[in-house]
Amino acid sequence: MQIIRETGPESGDILIHHDQTVQMLREVASGQREATLRMYQPNPTVAFGRRDELNPGFAEAAAACAEHGFEVLVRKVGGHAAAYHQGCLVVDHFQPASDARSGNTLRYELFGSMYAQALREVGVDARMGEIPGEYCPGEYSVHAQLPASAGGGRIKLVGTAQRVVTGGWWFSTGIVVSDSAPLRVVTADVYRALGMELDPATVGAAQDANPALLMEDLEDAIVEVYAQNGFH
Repeated sequence: MQIIRETGPESGDILIHHDQTVQMLREVASGQREATLRMYQPNPTVAFGRRDELNPGFAEAAAACAEHGFEVLVRKVGGHAAAYHQGCLVVDHFQPASDARSGNTLRYELFGSMYAQALREVGVDARMGEIPGEYCPGEYSVHAQLPASAGGGRIKLVGTAQRVVTGGWWFSTGIVVSDSAPLRVVTADVYRALGMELDPATVGAAQDANPALLMEDLEDAIVEVYAQNGFH
């Protein structure tokens, strides 16, 4: 498996990465490229789902994004709106598969548990499962239990989505690592505009649970967990 680390302050525009993603998926599915794991830190972006785009409040939500300095991206995969910035880590996994259209649920279960494991390896009490009031809710989300010193609540840290084509699949994971405050503000305004339920207290970052966590430590833990699960 090829591992591409494009992390750091010059990581790049998520819109550019989205175009590269489609091309990478095609290359992997057609055998032009080996299985690939790509990690990058996105510029401030709110990724909406197709249902959000059809919501009567979408224009107001998009305006809220602009007001807070976040770009708008409408994705073909995934659920509802999720905000990211350079304190987040996006991991895109491209894998060739002869029967890519089967195994969707198994992939959600496998990678949800893998990312929870990676976070535990770096000192975050992470578990898979939806928490009440979270953004972009899903049963395979990964959340953290905060220590009593940090309030003791639960915060969502990881959201996942996937896309399949003939010959391969792409599994995308967004992890909030640091600086949760601006994400909490823009997410609250976006969900208010869309008329959707949200508990802002569930918007958090891994560093809220472990302030000593470094981005590169999490990257290393992810690569190690991948190796442990047979992805080399």
